Amino acid sequence: MIRTVVEVDGMFCPMCESRVRESILKALPAKKASADRKKKEAVVLSEALLDEEVLRRCIEDAGYDVGRIRSEEYRKKGLFGF
Repeated sequence: MIRTVVEVDGMFCPMCESRVRESILKALPAKKASADRKKKEAVVLSEALLDEEVLRRCIEDAGYDVGRIRSEEYRKKGLFGF
């Protein structure tokens, strides 16, 4: 799994978070997406690396500013945290 973190500016309420999350899920083959207005970021889990241009564009088209995008390998921790 790949964990992609996107800096997103302009989210002010839960509806903004939902709009960013839904935009990502519609545009990309993501397994899971979340957005956090307080952290000013969206986190996307996917099987493969995402197309950063598509990711950036779908969030910007929803009305938000996109900053840095970074991806890393992600492995879900087991029941006991290892």
